Amino acid sequence: MNAEEQVELFVLKCASLKIAVDDVSPGAAVDDIGVVLDQPGINSSLEQFSQEVRTNANRMAEYYKLFYMLENDIRKLIDDTLIEAHGADWWDKHSPNSAKEECKANQQREKDAGFTSRSDNELDYISFGQLGDIIRNNWDLFGGILSNQKALGRVMYSLNNLRGPIAHCGLLAEDEVDRLKLTVKDWFRLLEGPK
Repeated sequence: MNAEEQVELFVLKCASLKIAVDDVSPGAAVDDIGVVLDQPGINSSLEQFSQEVRTNANRMAEYYKLFYMLENDIRKLIDDTLIEAHGADWWDKHSPNSAKEECKANQQREKDAGFTSRSDNELDYISFGQLGDIIRNNWDLFGGILSNQKALGRVMYSLNNLRGPIAHCGLLAEDEVDRLKLTVKDWFRLLEGPK
């Protein structure tokens, strides 16, 4: 898929999501950061924050959405590839021990806090960095999908560093916004496969 087709797919996905939101909350007011305001308590909560914080949240929301889609696409690629090769129980035999330990610890932390389980999929309980470890651990499969293992390491390292301010409510400097855009392009270049 070339860059133009990827942009077109992204725009179509966004339009589809907009239609779905409109179906759930037709005519609902949306504030400057995209939060539906007819939800009880949301409007009064948002009004408590300064305009600067609201503006920064709006700016960072775009990068969060991009990273959310990218990270979940990577998780899906891993899961789909390993299920196809090894079946639905691939996790036990084909994920590194460090990923298994992190998964168990995160599942236990949620359980101990009395939270509803976020997922039945172990991949949803590991950090972004562990995703690269799973790919490298199974390079015999991913080497036919991704173009280069060394480039994968560089791209995943860069994405993991960029993820920090996005996932932890920071701000991306303009240079880092440029780096994010280039690194996402690098990821899609990796997906073009070996040449």
